[in-house]
Amino acid sequence: MAAGEMTGATEKRSAELKVVSGRDLRHDRTQFTDAREERLFRSLDLDNDQRVLRSDLERILADMGLRRDDPRLTESMTALDAYRAAHQPPAEEPPEPGIPRDSFCTAIRHNILLIERALQGDMVIPDFGEFCGRIDRLFAESLANRNGKAADYIPQLDLKEPELDRFGLSLCTIDGQRHSVGDHDIFFPVESACKPVNYCLALEEHGEDVVHGFIGHEPSGATFNELTLNKHKRPHNPMINAGAIMSSALIKLKDKRENSRDGTLNALEARGWSGARFDYVVERWQALCGGEKPRFSTPVYLSELETADRNFALGYHMREQGAFPPDVDLHDVLEFYIQCCSIEMTTEMLATAAATLANGGICPVNGVRVFNTETVQNCLSLMSSCGMYDYSGEFAFSIGLPAKSGVSGVIMIVIPNVMGLCTWSPRLDEHGNSVRGIDFSRRLVDELNFHNYDNLTGRSRKHDPRISRVRMQAIHVNELIWAASKGDLGAMRDQLMRGTELSCADYDRRTPLHLAAAEGQAHIVEFYIERKVEDGAAIELNPRDRWGGTPLDDAYLHGNKAIVALLERNGGCRGNLSHAEGAGDSVGAPAPQAESHKTAELIWAASAGDLKAIRRLVAQGTSLDIADYDARTPLHLAAAEGHLDTVRYLILQGVRAGPRDRWGYTPMQDAERHGHTEVVDLLARHAGRRKSRRRQ
Repeated sequence: MAAGEMTGATEKRSAELKVVSGRDLRHDRTQFTDAREERLFRSLDLDNDQRVLRSDLERILADMGLRRDDPRLTESMTALDAYRAAHQPPAEEPPEPGIPRDSFCTAIRHNILLIERALQGDMVIPDFGEFCGRIDRLFAESLANRNGKAADYIPQLDLKEPELDRFGLSLCTIDGQRHSVGDHDIFFPVESACKPVNYCLALEEHGEDVVHGFIGHEPSGATFNELTLNKHKRPHNPMINAGAIMSSALIKLKDKRENSRDGTLNALEARGWSGARFDYVVERWQALCGGEKPRFSTPVYLSELETADRNFALGYHMREQGAFPPDVDLHDVLEFYIQCCSIEMTTEMLATAAATLANGGICPVNGVRVFNTETVQNCLSLMSSCGMYDYSGEFAFSIGLPAKSGVSGVIMIVIPNVMGLCTWSPRLDEHGNSVRGIDFSRRLVDELNFHNYDNLTGRSRKHDPRISRVRMQAIHVNELIWAASKGDLGAMRDQLMRGTELSCADYDRRTPLHLAAAEGQAHIVEFYIERKVEDGAAIELNPRDRWGGTPLDDAYLHGNKAIVALLERNGGCRGNLSHAEGAGDSVGAPAPQAESHKTAELIWAASAGDLKAIRRLVAQGTSLDIADYDARTPLHLAAAEGHLDTVRYLILQGVRAGPRDRWGYTPMQDAERHGHTEVVDLLARHAGRRKSRRRQ
């Protein structure tokens, strides 16, 4: 290249870097990639051609529930757009340009931590697509419930068909993963769902001691609009109408007093304060919802005001008892409370607000802190005990999650440290709660272990979406098998106490008893026999693995005579396996054993042909050449199950072609035994290329 051409190329590259990063990178040493960035690039480089596709990255981000317009990804997405614009060849339907390592790493560096977590599957719900499928199914089941009626005592909420039959659901995790189904984009009044937020605003302004000098924190044991106060002549809690009116009285009260000259109030000095106060509440809701601004429904407000006799009665009753702070304008407070109830949002917005509470007050979609953690803790405690009207005790018992309902049909649910959920359906039960919302909540906790006390023992019969499917298998199965192979009886007893079945089996149908017999762990075999005597048929002493082998076969194969005698005395029998013949013509050596959760996850993923899970583990830096307790590698399992795409990916990633397992077999021999001819051909071609390269 001539000097002039080189100078031009250098200037072009510098200009591209400046476009990509938004700053001049000509002297920025950070453009060199590091090991973490290399892992992310490698996980996307399916063909190992040192280029990745932007569409692959976007697909993975979408699969993880991250939206293309997520503000936390703006810089990297803009950088990738700039690269495509600079390198897209002119054509009617141009092919997508592959992005080389340096350009890709430079682009993602702006939002590296979020992208890294997405590629590694390190989000609160790792199998997000599978989880959303469950949510959609539960939603459809609840949709069939047509019981209940609208809140006919408020004219604007007395909906008729087809509006009465609307049903929407949205969720947002603390990592900003979002999903919606049904009528999720229709605005509706929040009604009593405003009560937790108004309580939080009062706490932020005055502190816990002051607020609870005016409002109690115990369930009332009465309906939400009961004309009653506690023994201190204060509202029972901020989640019923009396307490919510009191919370409203406290919001921006300091500002109102500070605006007066001498600490007293008059109408002229307070002018404009009411509007500013309402703007403040809307702004806080907007922050909770990740930046999307709520609406206000004047018809709902007027309808509420016309039917607010009970709320006015509550206000006068509290004023009569001296419950309000000094200088509070009762009519202004009541109108403000009704205004707050008339704010309109969608389920998507309220799910994000609930996720902000689940995240300790930090909005997950933009990282903005809205409330202090202590404020959220107090709010969730009261939502748990008082948030569902006079159904709160039953909801806490059966659902076990903080929630707040409203007579518009909304239920805002918080799963602390996991996600926020919002359902909306105007059909109400006798308590004023959404029939479908309650129905969905029951189905949710019946299937998924989200109830506060589901994990007391560390195990649950329910599915835990916070743990990926392959990791769940690795934890529940391989951990027990590994303990058996090492003779760790204490760990096995602990697993048994926590509900793990002793007869569990791995991807090769190998059980802990197989490994105990193979490794000469006589006391583990004795433990199984003891459990067999106690539990009868619940413990199988002759389970058969993939090749028909029993634990007694393993004991014979490895010359463990004491275990042979022990099993035979207690009904052990031989299988029809061919392991003992070995595979003398096998090439290569056994792969290094590196048993860990990642090893087990990787091999489970390979056995299922789950490329998505394998790529996540590559992004985490997991070696693809590691092996389990039987020296079985991911390539062995992918070949044995006939997963052609997985075998191809592993080969292109450079795994060893002929590792031997415990019995001396290679992946190609696994494929041959199971009749997977395409896999055999692929492995044979790969082996031929490797031999050719070695001769050269």
